Amino acid sequence: MNRERLQNYMGNGERVQPTFSPKEMQRRQDAVRGVMRELNLDAALFTSYHNICYLSDFLYCYFGRRYGLIIDHQGSATVSAGIDGGQPWRRSFGGKNVTYTDWQKDNYFHAVRGLTKGVRRLGIEFDHINLDTMVLLKSEFPEMEFVDIAQPAMQLRMVKSAEEISHIIQMTRIADLGGAACCEATKAGVAEHEVALHSTATMVREIAKTWPHGELMDTWTWFQSGINTDGAHNPVTSRKLERGDILSLNCFPMVAGYYVALERTLFCERASAENIRLWEINCKVHDRGKELLVPGAKCSDIAKELNSIYEQYQLLQYRSFGYGHSFGVLCHYYGREAGLELREDCDTILEPGMVVSMEPMITIPNHLPGAGGYREHDILVITKTGNHNITSHPYGPEHMIIGA
Repeated sequence: MNRERLQNYMGNGERVQPTFSPKEMQRRQDAVRGVMRELNLDAALFTSYHNICYLSDFLYCYFGRRYGLIIDHQGSATVSAGIDGGQPWRRSFGGKNVTYTDWQKDNYFHAVRGLTKGVRRLGIEFDHINLDTMVLLKSEFPEMEFVDIAQPAMQLRMVKSAEEISHIIQMTRIADLGGAACCEATKAGVAEHEVALHSTATMVREIAKTWPHGELMDTWTWFQSGINTDGAHNPVTSRKLERGDILSLNCFPMVAGYYVALERTLFCERASAENIRLWEINCKVHDRGKELLVPGAKCSDIAKELNSIYEQYQLLQYRSFGYGHSFGVLCHYYGREAGLELREDCDTILEPGMVVSMEPMITIPNHLPGAGGYREHDILVITKTGNHNITSHPYGPEHMIIGA
């Protein structure tokens, strides 16, 4: 039995209230068209979570199916799977969506073909297309030349607009509320997951109030205790907090694909003298790092200067990752603006409109005094004259020994 290869869900319901204004979304797509002209591209096919979300306001749910956003010099269209019904059309900027069915394996490429007639040079994301998809693209479109557009697209995302910065500021406020909820729930005998659940519920409820027309998805909290603090991305467990435990709160509200973070070192009721010494050193690095986040500063130079502080205290060997990174459309399972990270191997120059974290961390091995992971994390907007710290949750021994 022959089944239809495409379905039409356009007009199924009403378009939702978008996250950003039409002017802002048009600016983004027009910036991509500028890149296309520079690269002599007829069109671009975006396939990643982050670029499709950034350029269309639609965040897809993968589940083993392919998605796309095609931008040419006249317009744009999202390509989505039939399992999503009309939601991609209701969400996507530009008003055009093509839905493909599951009835034939190549229906995704059939949909792309209908949107790329006459295209000879097509931009694609080399850092997202896997080998299987690349082989299929070459087989389905032998007449096309494929050109990498991932890096210039990332460069466009690194400098935020006024609307994006406003959005991120609201989200950072919500992260602070999540941090306060963590502290509220922290006490000896309470399990990590109970603290995390309280924090996440607090943030989700505030997101629903702030963006009543938005989608509620992906907000989460990692709350770590004791040995579990040794890694920044260690998942929540059912371990119960004990008096004297080193703790780490990590609050991550997600709104429309945008991610922000609040991370703090805490202690349950008491901290030893060595705990406090190490903690204060890390706070010293954190404070100096925030001072260095100014326009014209080079990411690698910032990392090297902060390294020198750890070296003074013979702690550099316990540092485990970079000092911060860009914020915007990213998440722990997709996307990252890798061109803007505070690492020794990144020479990007900070510019006004960039949004960057300062998040120094040291991990002291479990056999040494003061063992555990110490980490503080603020988000700062780079301005014309310096920076604006949009994180307000307190940190350090004076504030974060909970229940003392």
